[in-house]
Amino acid sequence: MPDLSKTEKEGLLRKHEMTLKLRNEFIKQSTNPHRHALGEGGYVFDTGLARHQAMTVSHYEHFRPTGHAFRWGFGLVVLPIVLYGWAMHAERSCRETKYRNGEVAYKDRGFKFI
Repeated sequence: MPDLSKTEKEGLLRKHEMTLKLRNEFIKQSTNPHRHALGEGGYVFDTGLARHQAMTVSHYEHFRPTGHAFRWGFGLVVLPIVLYGWAMHAERSCRETKYRNGEVAYKDRGFKFI
């Protein structure tokens, strides 16, 4: 870590201390033999996980239609369908033109009634 500045080193040390503190608290709570007496069961309540679950449940309630969201939805849903339809139409039109002009014999066609 000699190439880091003093403030970066201090930030990393603070983060490491917080990680150790949280890890020790988790170990302390999860190995408490009297935890069943508190009525919390055998798990440790994680506020971060609870916040994340609450956010995922209420995500659609807080959705705002913006231009960015429109472009994502258009690019992922509408655009592939339209491009696929256009490509299919172009390929079938080209094939039908060849059939009608007599460039492809009936025995060489992929779909025939006989």
